[in-house]
Amino acid sequence: MNRLAEATSPYLLQHADNPVDWWPWCDEAFAEAKRRDVPVLISVGYAACHWCQ
Repeated sequence: MNRLAEATSPYLLQHADNPVDWWPWCDEAFAEAKRRDVPVLISVGYAACHWCQ
């Protein structure tokens, strides 16, 4: 499940349809990672606009 569909950030919304279990930065994301005993991978964010390509 991708949780970015309700994001307000234009960058996050670009990834709302990705087949990845993305979470926005939130306490729930860290709680779920702790519950599952898995690492949290943080994206520093990258998107190239049409001006940069």
